[in-house]
Amino acid sequence: MFEDVRESILELRKSFETLRLSDTSKKNSAIKCLSMKLDENRGYLLEENEKDVKRARENGVRESLIDRLALNNKRIDEMIKSCEIVLALKDPVGEVVDSFVREDGLKIYKVREPIGVIAIIYESRPNVTVETTLLALKSGNVILLKGGSDAINSNIALTNIIKEALREAKLPESAVELVRSTDRSVVDYIINQRGLIDLVVPRGGKQLIDYVTMNAKVPVLETGAGICHIFVDESANVEKSVQVIDNAKTQRPGTCNAVETLLVHEHIAPKLLPELKKIFDEKGVEIRGCERTKNIIDCKLATEEDWKTEYLDLIISVKIVSSIDEAIEHISRYSTKHSESILTENYTNAMKFLSSIDSSTVYINASTRFTDGGQFGMGAEIGISTQKFHARGPVGLKELTTTKFIVFGNYHTRK
Repeated sequence: MFEDVRESILELRKSFETLRLSDTSKKNSAIKCLSMKLDENRGYLLEENEKDVKRARENGVRESLIDRLALNNKRIDEMIKSCEIVLALKDPVGEVVDSFVREDGLKIYKVREPIGVIAIIYESRPNVTVETTLLALKSGNVILLKGGSDAINSNIALTNIIKEALREAKLPESAVELVRSTDRSVVDYIINQRGLIDLVVPRGGKQLIDYVTMNAKVPVLETGAGICHIFVDESANVEKSVQVIDNAKTQRPGTCNAVETLLVHEHIAPKLLPELKKIFDEKGVEIRGCERTKNIIDCKLATEEDWKTEYLDLIISVKIVSSIDEAIEHISRYSTKHSESILTENYTNAMKFLSSIDSSTVYINASTRFTDGGQFGMGAEIGISTQKFHARGPVGLKELTTTKFIVFGNYHTRK
């Protein structure tokens, strides 16, 4: 089992030496070919995905998580669209980030270059297989995919299509490798391959992310769990706020950018909460509220644990606060530094919220569901980074590069 993984990693390292020197046109050719093959192989992809969905339902997986697993024509269209967007983006490799010339004529340039072998460890969502591959290829990196056992058939099918596209573009097929073993011990093996793997990215639930971050010997780009907050200021428009909260919670509740905790100013709570409950009751959203919330609407009583929970389900915790300062304090205490939003008509409060909240993405009058590489014009993302080095927020092409200094001299010597 480990021998197969090691062989894949060694093949990736060989492929990296080819891909890192490949020009933009060749990398674009592979992405364009992948786009066409995704369209041509819809039936094959949906058939293989149905095997995973069926098994998940047989195993009692809740529907919000099955939604993350399932493919349909719309989601295949979205993968194709991601290909088209990444295809049109500027290749970051070779970009001059900074430069200067010393008084003695020595010319120093700081340029972008690929990171190398990137391993991504992820759960459920098969579209991640395509998104991460696109970004890796365009930025000159090679990628080791370790998806969850629940999506194994979907990931095998997608990887087969990706390899076909690489072959037709005359790039090494082993630039993308899928770990087919579903044994969890493989994760330990991968995250300890220091010197062979240059970066590991855990993308999934808090348990997975924490495990990889705490145990890896390979550098980690930490993509955080999403305990996302929305604060409804006393000046907010009630009708519009209800629409935003509904979107943030119910559009796709199983994603990391769905809102999990709602904070409501005490002056607007009597108007907003009954209107919100009507919609949530229709859509089957369970509300867990503080004592003051329970005095306004019928709901379950929230516990301390609720403020710390990423539900990834049709559940939301609600707390009434007396001021924007109390809302900021709550977010600072419980946030995973993913995405937070304020709904307000007060400019001063909006600016205070923006400057006070230390998360990767902070919104004024918008749903947290926009925190996404595709929505931010990146075409795709390898994850949402909640750390501060070297990338933060949606991780796209530029974030998958490092830099090196190139120095031009004329037989210079240091004095």
